[in-house]
Amino acid sequence: MKVENTQVQMRKGILEFCILEIISRGEAYASDMLEELTAAKMIVVEGTLYPLLTRLKNASLLDYSWVESTSGPPRKYYTLTETGTAFLMQLRETWRELVDSTEFIIQNKKAL
Repeated sequence: MKVENTQVQMRKGILEFCILEIISRGEAYASDMLEELTAAKMIVVEGTLYPLLTRLKNASLLDYSWVESTSGPPRKYYTLTETGTAFLMQLRETWRELVDSTEFIIQNKKAL
């Protein structure tokens, strides 16, 4: 078993949460999301991001608007809906619980 496979699965598991967090700060353009995710070492490609954004939009968690660009075609900017904001709040709580639980397990030094 390769550690890289597990690392990829761990990243995929929190990708949706990270995307919602990025969008929660204000209108977000997909390439800006990719840039931030890449900078955070959340290795993501367009082929992963766009289907996820579509799924979140279809679940009524996101909305988007087209904004004219001076350097090319219009851009699609994403925002959270009220439902998306409530969903993100629940994910934040789950994240805190998971971090606490994981830290508890890591810090438990019982001899086996």
